[in-house]
Amino acid sequence: MMSWILWIILPLAGLTLGWTIRWLYAKFQLTATEQVAERIKKDAIRDAEAVKKEILLEAKEKVISEQQQQERETRERRAELQRFEHRLTQKEDSVDKKLRQIERIEQQLFEKERVFKKREEALLHEEERYRSELERISGLSAKEAKMLIIRDLENEAKHDAQNIINKIENEANITAEKKARSILVTAIHRIATEVTSDITVSTVTLPGDEMKGRIIGREGRNIRTLETLTGTDVIIDDTPEAVVISCFDPVRREIAKVAMERLVADGRIHPARIEEIVSKVSKEISQRIFEEGEKILYDLGIHNMNHDAIRALGRLCFRTSYGQNVLLHSKEVALIAVTLAAELGANREITKRGALLHDIGKGVETDSELNHAEIGMEMARKMNEDPRVLNIIGSHHGDIEPSCIESVIVSIADAISAARPGARKETMDTYIKRLRDLENIASSFNGVDKAFAIQAGRELRIVVHNEIVNDDEACGLARDVAKKIENDLRYPGRIKITMIRETRIVEYAR
Repeated sequence: MMSWILWIILPLAGLTLGWTIRWLYAKFQLTATEQVAERIKKDAIRDAEAVKKEILLEAKEKVISEQQQQERETRERRAELQRFEHRLTQKEDSVDKKLRQIERIEQQLFEKERVFKKREEALLHEEERYRSELERISGLSAKEAKMLIIRDLENEAKHDAQNIINKIENEANITAEKKARSILVTAIHRIATEVTSDITVSTVTLPGDEMKGRIIGREGRNIRTLETLTGTDVIIDDTPEAVVISCFDPVRREIAKVAMERLVADGRIHPARIEEIVSKVSKEISQRIFEEGEKILYDLGIHNMNHDAIRALGRLCFRTSYGQNVLLHSKEVALIAVTLAAELGANREITKRGALLHDIGKGVETDSELNHAEIGMEMARKMNEDPRVLNIIGSHHGDIEPSCIESVIVSIADAISAARPGARKETMDTYIKRLRDLENIASSFNGVDKAFAIQAGRELRIVVHNEIVNDDEACGLARDVAKKIENDLRYPGRIKITMIRETRIVEYAR
């Protein structure tokens, strides 16, 4: 029993002793940990105090630095304000001095003005006294004397002005005529163009009269086919070995002429062959038109031209005006105009371009009712040409007013080319009408006895009554006739007017 109890007590005592030892060890460990923690806490507090002191020191230093900076800026601003106040004070003193000087000057001016007024009043009094004395001596009032002096001065001025005007006009006429002749002669001498004699109908030579029947064909089918395809009139009459082709359109007339020449040379004439030849010739003529336009541009050194414009220029190769080839006329006008522009200092490129295009409206295929100048202007406007070129085209026949010297130059060159001997033909009716108009204009003036248009209308001789018109009046009458001709007639070149006045005394000895 006792041993059993011991077996129970001994383990319990061992457990108690082990727990007690473990508790004591744990308590010892806890105490050591608390000591370490307390030591760490103290170290942390000490370090924090040190950091706090450093931060406070840095803050104090920064505050002190900022205060010093603020004090420096405050001192500088105060010094600047003092300098500004000093300058302002100096300026105020200067302004005060100037105001005092101005006041003194105003006072002096006021005194001088008062003196001048007194002198002016005295002078007016003396002037009035002198005027009264002059009126008494001359017997004229001041207004009458003034009008007399003004009238004398006006007459003298008019006389002197008229003398100066006459002198200037005479010198200007002499100089201008010499200069104009020199420029025109220089321009004309620098070019050499052919004289053309184209007509508006084309003649095709046949190898024999039997060919006419083959051209007409059975029941006229060949000639109808040719006329329909080309838009021309084929005239077959009694003229031996010849057929005449007539058409208003020169290009169609040329196509018909070339096609008929080839048909005659080939000998095979029937509708199918005619259609084939006309189609081929039309393409060739179209290509030739373009080539002619390019050639004229190359000859004149003109670039950047629209294709439609080149084709329109090429069509002018087949167009005539009073027998003068229009393309050659345009080239001639361009050569004359560019020479005149060089002599007068105008823009040569604009002048040359406008001169070449001045008749381009004649080569445009259109049904418009506008004249060729208006059509040409519209085409040039679409091509974005220079406004001066547009004005050149529109004003070369006087439809619109010229706005630049280049337009005037081209108009002169156009007149020179048209009036050149042999350049253009003139119908008999037009020629006779122009001569009659010249004689009628001269006969319409009072004092004219007879008038004769001679030298193909380039000279007008007028015989006046010697009892009605004296020598001085004859000079004025010649000028009046010339002005009326310039205003009422359109004519190429220049017309010379010769005024004849003579006195004949007849006596008979019996």
